[in-house]
Amino acid sequence: MAQRLPQCCAPWPTIWMPKNMVRKAKLDETLAAATDCARTALLEITDESMIGEHLDVVCDGDRLVTHRFDALQPGYEGWTWFATLTRIPRAQSKDITVCEVGILPGEDALLAPAWVPWAERVRPEDLEAERLAAEEAANLAAGIVAHEESPEDSVPAEEATDSETAAADRADADASEADDEDEA
Repeated sequence: MAQRLPQCCAPWPTIWMPKNMVRKAKLDETLAAATDCARTALLEITDESMIGEHLDVVCDGDRLVTHRFDALQPGYEGWTWFATLTRIPRAQSKDITVCEVGILPGEDALLAPAWVPWAERVRPEDLEAERLAAEEAANLAAGIVAHEESPEDSVPAEEATDSETAAADRADADASEADDEDEA
């Protein structure tokens, strides 16, 4: 025979109901028909032009429903606006309470990638750049100025040779034009 735990140590919840006795919540028709109330609640957080057509009503529990609307907001393709509504038993349709409003991603919504801690996403070249910047800042604070190259010094040797060659070719072309003018 299985050992019975004392009530203070019983697993949560202490009251167990057989699965066949748990009743499924049914859709509240008054709340399901309150599409205009849900749309009005969404107007508290967004413009009317950003709320699309009514998609569906989901029963979340007894007298608790969520209305979903298409989101027309740029950059939020695949997202849906939602408004969760409730009411007390035997209440009139004017006694509907708005529990929550917001926007949620759908299955095909574009989401940000998973967050990666800084220590895992930093690359070695990032560390080198940071080290060089720190050294330069320390040198500036100490009054040591790094040698700055002039624009002529910064041109690679191959490009400088090509430039010199191009200048010499232009000079030769000018000289040959001048000779042609003298002959004419």
